[in-house]
Amino acid sequence: MAVGVVGTIVPVVPGLPLVWAAALVYGLGAGFGTVGVLAFTLITALALAGVFLGFAMPRRAALRGGAARPSMWLGGALAVVGFFVVPLVGLLIGGVLGVFLGEIVRTGDATAAWRATAATIRGFGVAAVAQLAIGLAVVAVWASWVLVA
Repeated sequence: MAVGVVGTIVPVVPGLPLVWAAALVYGLGAGFGTVGVLAFTLITALALAGVFLGFAMPRRAALRGGAARPSMWLGGALAVVGFFVVPLVGLLIGGVLGVFLGEIVRTGDATAAWRATAATIRGFGVAAVAQLAIGLAVVAVWASWVLVA
């Protein structure tokens, strides 16, 4: 779970899915029982909400910042390429570069392109903080489950 919580901030590790999987393994090993079923249901709902926010918050911030959907798609594609080309930081570099290049091509204005890119970066930052908070909440629910069961 600790690695998963760190993964909510470090994009190399699938944070919330890893925290959720750790809770599942605990439940399978220790048994769920009534408390476990309730706790795991809450853990699942929190993890799903966090994963959703991880996609929705940057998208919303990018749109508010003026980024067009094709620029966001290019950012996503270059993030995937960057992940494999430059380990650890390539995901971030590729995503930012993709949005910026897409907006440069679309608008021809570097200032507007950077404004949209900066909004996207802020959206990812806010999403990371939200996912960290949700990851910590999942750990708290799991700890309660362990203590009560």
